[in-house]
Amino acid sequence: MPPAKLRILDAATRLFAAEGIRAVGVDRLIQQSSVTKATFYKHFGSKDRLIQDYLRSASESDLAALDARIASASGPQAALLAVVEGVHEALVADGFRGSLFVNAAAEFPDPADPARVIIAEHHEAIAGRLTQLLQQLGHPLAGEAADRIMVSYVGALSWGHVGDPIGAAVAFRRAVECVLDTRALAA
Repeated sequence: MPPAKLRILDAATRLFAAEGIRAVGVDRLIQQSSVTKATFYKHFGSKDRLIQDYLRSASESDLAALDARIASASGPQAALLAVVEGVHEALVADGFRGSLFVNAAAEFPDPADPARVIIAEHHEAIAGRLTQLLQQLGHPLAGEAADRIMVSYVGALSWGHVGDPIGAAVAFRRAVECVLDTRALAA
């Protein structure tokens, strides 16, 4: 990636995460990335394109970190617990502002908006990985169980931002443990 394009994307990543996507204008992005307006438009064409690239980049990074956690685990159950640990680490990290994907979705209400499509694809990718892990464990309702974990995952990241991060981490762990106990599904 050309250095100027990378500087713009880095500035967008910092500013969008800290202040929100719609709150940050193109002029501020240009100023923060030390590029000209012509350079900005040469690389992105519009703020909308930058937003899409920002979300794709964040998704790729997030999924790579998730894949690394899963790959380093000793098996599917350990991998699911590693996901729980990753959420806990995110919740207690300095400057945590909630899920950047949930925050972005709130700024783009139209489900057909390209930004929302990227956000949905990101969450589907996580759900797919969870489903695979649950299938490897022989879970009888792996897709449904992955959906339950996803609801808890998004909820924990939201509650951890606006409420109690420790309580959200504990609740997420308990939700995953409950899904892993297939007897709880029958109840």
